[in-house]
Amino acid sequence: MTSTAAAARTDDQIQRDVLDELDWDAQVRATDIGVTVHDGVVTLTGSVESAAHSWAAVRSAQRVRGVRAVADEIEVRSLGPVGVTDEDLAIAASRALEWNSFVPAERLDLTVADGWVMLRGEVEFGWQRRTAERELRRLRGVRGVTNLVEVRPVARPDADRVRRDVQRALLRGIGTERVTVEVHGDTVILAGVVRSWWERDQAERVAWSAEGVCAVRDELLVGG
Repeated sequence: MTSTAAAARTDDQIQRDVLDELDWDAQVRATDIGVTVHDGVVTLTGSVESAAHSWAAVRSAQRVRGVRAVADEIEVRSLGPVGVTDEDLAIAASRALEWNSFVPAERLDLTVADGWVMLRGEVEFGWQRRTAERELRRLRGVRGVTNLVEVRPVARPDADRVRRDVQRALLRGIGTERVTVEVHGDTVILAGVVRSWWERDQAERVAWSAEGVCAVRDELLVGG
């Protein structure tokens, strides 16, 4: 769960808006999801057929103004279509990585147990690690992904340069100076306040795109 800045909206208003947003999102079956709100923290319950549907529901809730955090208690109940085995899912996952031109599939390996994918290996950039996981989460029948891929840049990053580059990219992308950037070794730390979860995601994406970055610590608050 990620804490965010408080918003002057009642829990009832937020709950109604989250329910409406779930109903609006074509990727979510709203009737499968329960929503409760306490002090701006949204808890999602219910059961869905894949990790992709659970993630879509979380993203829908995060888009609603006033949401401080989202607790995902949705159960992924299905292992996928009838007759699909872990072996079938492993083959599909391998092909998904191979077909993505941005993922070095030859440097990754995966195992599947009861619909849960374990991803290992090494990549040069943090965004490659995130892209690989995103590809797997979209597959039908995947209950979840454990991403153990290590980021190992070719060269050690220049901390001052990374900080300047990330700060400039943030200004270009989301146009805010309320995000501070610190770099310790190969880790980027983001702090400050953004206006929406979309901006928070963009800030994290920018940080992961910097050359030589192995980890991103997101301490951003979502506020007005």
